[in-house]
Amino acid sequence: MGPPLKVQSPVNGKQSCKMEKKSFPPLSNVAICGGTHGNEMTGVYMVREMQKKKIDKIGSVSIKTVLANPQAVDACRRYIDKDLNRCFTNALLSSPITDSTPYELRRAQDLNAQMGPKGSEEAIDLLIDLHNTTANMGLCMIFYFKDSISLHILKYLQSKMPSVQATAIQLDIPHDEAYSLESVGKHGFTLEIGPQPNGVIRADIFNTVKQAIDLTIEWLQEFNSGRTFVGGEIDVYTLVKSVDYPRDPVTGEITAAIHPQLQDNDFKLLQSGDPAFLTFYGETVKYEGEALYPFFVNECAYYEKKVAFQLGRKVTLTLPSISVKKD
Repeated sequence: MGPPLKVQSPVNGKQSCKMEKKSFPPLSNVAICGGTHGNEMTGVYMVREMQKKKIDKIGSVSIKTVLANPQAVDACRRYIDKDLNRCFTNALLSSPITDSTPYELRRAQDLNAQMGPKGSEEAIDLLIDLHNTTANMGLCMIFYFKDSISLHILKYLQSKMPSVQATAIQLDIPHDEAYSLESVGKHGFTLEIGPQPNGVIRADIFNTVKQAIDLTIEWLQEFNSGRTFVGGEIDVYTLVKSVDYPRDPVTGEITAAIHPQLQDNDFKLLQSGDPAFLTFYGETVKYEGEALYPFFVNECAYYEKKVAFQLGRKVTLTLPSISVKKD
């Protein structure tokens, strides 16, 4: 994994990384995780099905399937005490366990022991964490760094799944502060797919994720067998800021919902003056500021985080050609 990206333009940037061909060790050990949030059902059922079928090795790839937050899955809740997907910073993973330690922090340290330790040579080669969103984001890869492995997998998915909106969000956070489960692997990404309500399983969403997992394993087989994946360009979105709902200054309660013209329009450019919210008494609240791309629009789980949607810039990356490192 490389350093965090620099954004070069307010809306559209082109970041040229003219690098020589890169080689990596074989990607022999892969973890597929679901249920990090216990009410996001695609990953829960994907992991259960793979475990039921005893899928633990395909060709050159050993597969570890993990139900990340089993107590939250049993309760069909996002989490029990604390959001598990915010528990994987180096500081939290090394914090002492006491009688008052939240369940999810204990679980995070267990998962780090199983698939890490984070940042070590012993860490699993690739960690894929499956999530759902109530937002209309299609199939979205989320990652922390300009990781050539993850981005080449995304490029492969885009080429093999042309009818699916496959995008990527890059979070500009140092590795030791990376807070989500995929950061435990040497390489890793979240696959976020929606829209799907919490506690619900949709066949179309499940099948899209299954196809993406099958294609990822296919890519890994080809990579491990010695195929060179040619470099090229790929667009990603870099997080700029989060936007809260309008709120009553006294009670703190929200006073507006996402405007119908913004609802379900994730990754479509939002410009200053465009409708963002519709108050409960019928007044349109317009977005003011730099033209940016919205995502996680009206995400159910983000109400508690006081986030109505997030905004990012689109950046074009130039990828190096990559291949497996030969002995």
